Amino acid sequence: LLHQFQSPPGSTILGFCHSVPSRRRGEIRASMEASSGPRRSSAQEPDGPGDGADLISSLPDELLLLVLARLPCAADAALTGVLSRRWLGLWAGLRQIVFRGVALPSLEAALGRVATTPPAVSLLKIRVPIKQQRGPVPMEHRTDSAGVPINSLLRAAARLDPEKIDFRLPSGLIDRSLAVDLPRFHRATSIALDLSPITLAVPAGADFPALETLSLARCSTDLDALLSCCPRLRTLRLSTARDITVNSPSLQELVVCCETSMTRHVDIVAPALKQLVISLTAVDHSISVLAPMVEKVSWHCQYLGPRIVFGVWSLNKVQLQSAEIQGEPSSLCIYACAYSAFFHAQASHFKQEIEKHMVAAFSCLELHLITTGHAFGALVFHLLGMNRIRTATRRLKVVLQRSALKEVCPPYCLCESNWRSQTISLDALEEVEFNGFSGADHEFDLLELILGCAPTLKRMIVKLSDETSASNDGCAKIVNILKACSSVECDVYHSSG
Repeated sequence: LLHQFQSPPGSTILGFCHSVPSRRRGEIRASMEASSGPRRSSAQEPDGPGDGADLISSLPDELLLLVLARLPCAADAALTGVLSRRWLGLWAGLRQIVFRGVALPSLEAALGRVATTPPAVSLLKIRVPIKQQRGPVPMEHRTDSAGVPINSLLRAAARLDPEKIDFRLPSGLIDRSLAVDLPRFHRATSIALDLSPITLAVPAGADFPALETLSLARCSTDLDALLSCCPRLRTLRLSTARDITVNSPSLQELVVCCETSMTRHVDIVAPALKQLVISLTAVDHSISVLAPMVEKVSWHCQYLGPRIVFGVWSLNKVQLQSAEIQGEPSSLCIYACAYSAFFHAQASHFKQEIEKHMVAAFSCLELHLITTGHAFGALVFHLLGMNRIRTATRRLKVVLQRSALKEVCPPYCLCESNWRSQTISLDALEEVEFNGFSGADHEFDLLELILGCAPTLKRMIVKLSDETSASNDGCAKIVNILKACSSVECDVYHSSG
């Protein structure tokens, strides 16, 4: 085995298999020592019970490669050469190469042993190991730009010209950021790279003519330059990208997950896009999405701290979600929390921030509000007054969440503004649902105001909180209000129901 991988003199293990557990390496050494005596041909008589002819090794290479392909790692496949010379080096003919647990310094030499003769490699999957332990990565397992042959390793992978490549480095293995050239994978239909902290540079004249699926995690690159080299790209997956600039005429699915990093800029131009999945954390960001053909959207934007406020309300999260069942309406969900510490109304800023997330059509508006004792009518009518919400919303759902902190509005609190005198034409609104209705006066005022502004309202659903469910007076008051609108179907539910 030594000459196959150019291991140091005296070594008794494959150069790229240093990560094999010591117990197993001992077994292999013992096996090698036991096999150092005179060899017996497979046709010889057995030495004792259970010992017989080696019928497996007499099979043709094609069948033996099918056996090796069932092993979880190419290192395991190479170790079969310990058992029989017939298997020696046979692993290099595998067309699906998986290196799982192979030390980083040995990978390039291992890739150099893979046969490049037809048929070509269909899959190259690399998982670099790191010792599982608590705390930071020990210094002996780290390396820097001088010790990590990532450039040459990727070039060695490109020489195999795989159809699919999946390469992942463990976090913390590299001390500082590296700049790496992305080689040309001419046959690759799928590329998945999880390399941190690495910046991928796209060489001039590079092209990926067959690439249909691209996944980039924990590594940065010039997306505009890269996507211009991918004329057939259908699916793009990104994570931890601070600036998301996607311009692709062929892209049909875009998945972005940037919850662990702050996103500052989103600019998407994808005329053929059908599915858009985005989850990000915002920092005063700009959003532009041009995707007229999109059919399925899952948009989640989280806000850290009171960055976007309206009166006493802080914007926590905005979601735009397509229905899972075909024919059901898409929903715009707004999450906000009331704090008495905020006394500055930023109406235009609040509206503009929410409008950024209206990247697709919707007909259901959901408001999830943590009230902390404050009236929410001003916020509800402020949102319903936005032109796109007012004309699109057919169903309004208000979910009231009670916080453990019981607050009482101070005198002249901003939550008690002149919202009761507002009039908005809610011509599209057909159904209203209140969840967690507590029976406060401002909640009854909001019910009456909505009933007066929605001439086409067909149904009103009120789900009472635990406190209101126990009060017959609260139920009776709701019934009296709803009786005034004989054309509206009214349903009142107790919390137990």
